[in-house]
Amino acid sequence: MTSTPDTHTSPARSSTSSTAGAREGFLDRIGLPSSLKWGFLGLLVFMIGDGIELGYLAPYLQSQGIGEGQVALLFTVYGITVAIASWLSGPMSQVYGPRRVMWVGLAIWGVLEVAFLTVGIGAMNVPMMLLTYALRGFGYPLFAYGFLVWIAAATPARRLGMAASWFWFAYAAGLPTLGSLVASLAIPRIGTMGTLWLSLVLVVVGGGLALMAMAGVRGGGPLARPGASPFAAMASSISIMWREPISTVGGLVRTVNTSSQYAFFIVLPAFFMDVIGFSLEQWLQLLTVMFLGNLAGNLLSGWIGGRIGLRNTIALMGALGTAAGILALYYVPQMAPGSFLVASVVAVVYGVMLGGYVPLSALMPMVLPQDKAGALAVVSLGAGAATWVGPIVVAAVQPLWGLEGVMWTFAVLYVLSGALVMLVREPRV
Repeated sequence: MTSTPDTHTSPARSSTSSTAGAREGFLDRIGLPSSLKWGFLGLLVFMIGDGIELGYLAPYLQSQGIGEGQVALLFTVYGITVAIASWLSGPMSQVYGPRRVMWVGLAIWGVLEVAFLTVGIGAMNVPMMLLTYALRGFGYPLFAYGFLVWIAAATPARRLGMAASWFWFAYAAGLPTLGSLVASLAIPRIGTMGTLWLSLVLVVVGGGLALMAMAGVRGGGPLARPGASPFAAMASSISIMWREPISTVGGLVRTVNTSSQYAFFIVLPAFFMDVIGFSLEQWLQLLTVMFLGNLAGNLLSGWIGGRIGLRNTIALMGALGTAAGILALYYVPQMAPGSFLVASVVAVVYGVMLGGYVPLSALMPMVLPQDKAGALAVVSLGAGAATWVGPIVVAAVQPLWGLEGVMWTFAVLYVLSGALVMLVREPRV
């Protein structure tokens, strides 16, 4: 490519082409917006910190005498606040700008984590655990999904599919992939509480890096007209669910997407440690392997979506693939008790297929281009709802039909989500 303008091309067009060519580097060519690169890196580190506790917090609290019902309640109230914050991230980003919303999320996470570790876990005070952990649940969705709105605002529609894939790649690389790996390495060396304090350090470092390095980057400021009311924005992000019913379909599909993941954090540690015979470290390493597969699936689904369509990728790879992966995750390891290799293979299959839902974050803003933030608010609400829908399914089904019933229930839910997403008409871009 030469930098000399074609004399047969209009000046405006040649200028645009030259500018685009000059700005498009390696990151842009692989679908990762280079202007937001520090945001992706900061999100990765932030989510590593947030994900450290997921694989072992429940068994640790139970080992300290906290009842299973109390632990389930802890995760349920946390999931409710996560769902609320996930929804708020859209309208708040619309009015105040994604960058400010991310700062608020970072501050909430940091302050409430200190409280959770001192007056909550430190004192083994269950009411304070519930209060501080629930309030901390407002933190990561405001940070993470605020950045997702920033991506949607700054990325052309034709590139949004791969940009969303990179967002979920960074997100899942931290929570729980590398978070679980860090936990498995840190616990034997600095102990359980030391590892929890390490999570705070990583969240602050990652969040600070993203926000300070992206100061002034396009898309970080308010997206609504000046003087827009936050209450009107919140009302709009709710009313869009009946003004544009297809947005509700997107939210329901997104809820199913990671609902099994949050359920498995509760039920699978005991399954793999007590039934399959793994140690806590092996279970945490299996989680890492599982979500390394998910990282590959996140990027693979973006590539596949560009070839067979975003909707078809979600239905075939995401819905049907994950349903099959869930059943394999339960039945196959029991055929080879104690085999980490066998368990790893099916864990990778589940993780890869779960990544098939990633195109949903690009599909819904494309379906509703007149209100991208509203569409993403509903998708984010679904993502937040998954954190408590998963545990509720466990609480409702496990006492009646055991873990096997839980796995079949999720398999059916994933198949239904595939049928739902086929109601969405994918626009051409």
